[in-house]
Amino acid sequence: MLDRLKALQDRPWLVALLLAIAVQMLFLVHLDQPSVIMFDEVHYLPAAQALLDLSGPRNVEHPMLGKELIAAGMALFGDNPFGWRIASTLAGTATVLGVFAFLWLLAGNMRTALVGAVLTTLNQTVYVQARTGMLDIFLGAFLVWALVAFLWAMKAPGGAASWRRWIAGSVLLGLTTAVKWAGVPYIVLAALAFVVIRARDARLAKRPLLSALSGKGQPHWPGLPAIPAILALGVASVITYFVTFAPAFFYTTDPLTSLSGLFAQQLHMWQMQTQILPHHTYQSSWWSWPLMLRPIWYFYEWDRGAQRGVLLIGNPLIMWGGLVAVAACYWAWFRDKAIRPLAVALLWTASLAIYVVIPKSIGFYYYYHPSSIFLCMALPIAFQHFDRGRNRGWEEWFAALSLLVFGYFYPILSAAPLADSQGFTHWMWIGSWR
Repeated sequence: MLDRLKALQDRPWLVALLLAIAVQMLFLVHLDQPSVIMFDEVHYLPAAQALLDLSGPRNVEHPMLGKELIAAGMALFGDNPFGWRIASTLAGTATVLGVFAFLWLLAGNMRTALVGAVLTTLNQTVYVQARTGMLDIFLGAFLVWALVAFLWAMKAPGGAASWRRWIAGSVLLGLTTAVKWAGVPYIVLAALAFVVIRARDARLAKRPLLSALSGKGQPHWPGLPAIPAILALGVASVITYFVTFAPAFFYTTDPLTSLSGLFAQQLHMWQMQTQILPHHTYQSSWWSWPLMLRPIWYFYEWDRGAQRGVLLIGNPLIMWGGLVAVAACYWAWFRDKAIRPLAVALLWTASLAIYVVIPKSIGFYYYYHPSSIFLCMALPIAFQHFDRGRNRGWEEWFAALSLLVFGYFYPILSAAPLADSQGFTHWMWIGSWR
């Protein structure tokens, strides 16, 4: 195994291609199960159809991009389960490839990048969301690729290359926000990370702190002066966000007719996002998501001659093991001042902390989707740091065990036929999972 990875070390594009094919095939198997609308597809599929018909606004509490992507799948493959979910599968595959690219750039190691991608495929939240016509899989995909672009910009040779990559990341964050407003905090975090890293560089070089504002002689994001870069981040992301509302100007009923109407719609969205909602069976608090106390049954009904279920639940080995990895990454920084482990640990922490301050009256486990992806980055980075080049293969064993756990849960992730109406009890480790 080690020899094969060494042989592929200089061929990441080939590995990415093979990975994409394998992951996409996994997501496509029995994509039409269940054959009916499940869980929050009830909100987004009619909204997507309304976009195709340009009949009028639907599901106005969220921006439009995720529904536009679902609509694109329906336009290509029809108003059927395959059409509803095909765009989600592509976003799921893009998420896995994004994790691969991010870890490749961060660690420069094929094993670390490949293990992270495999764990993302097997973490179960990505699998379920990639086979459901909802918004969060698109949010995760754009967010991960924004991180890839910003990390790529950090390593740019300078000049135009730095600007192109930085703008690409800014546009991708705009697209993230155009799926759900949960993307907004990441724009702020990107600007904050830029300033903090530049300030750290100035301190290490024993230069005046104000030198961090200059684009000259910088080890990270060379050629990007701080203030223009942050302004470009804001302008590019905001413009990208508003461009995705273009179809709303062509509705046959209640179209947008002016920029003032577009801005008024944003205020209406804010009011809907912050309203007090009634109790929901599957609501949960942010602190419970890492513990996986309240997963969500997206579907549990008789369909196509069998009892079938789809449970949004993380892979326990990855979700709980990932928490240990985050702690280990913080320890690596505390003990060894290791920056890479600290970076992924902070990503996970920030992604969860966002929901401490977001003014939502209730939360759901699927909000943890980006955090679950960052756990799949923390695990291989922690393994890499503490293995210290000994090539003991701990991460490979962990990935193999994760595959076994994924296989164990697969029937209630994929809507496979169950024995009877009580067949789900086999997987209910905790009473709150029912």
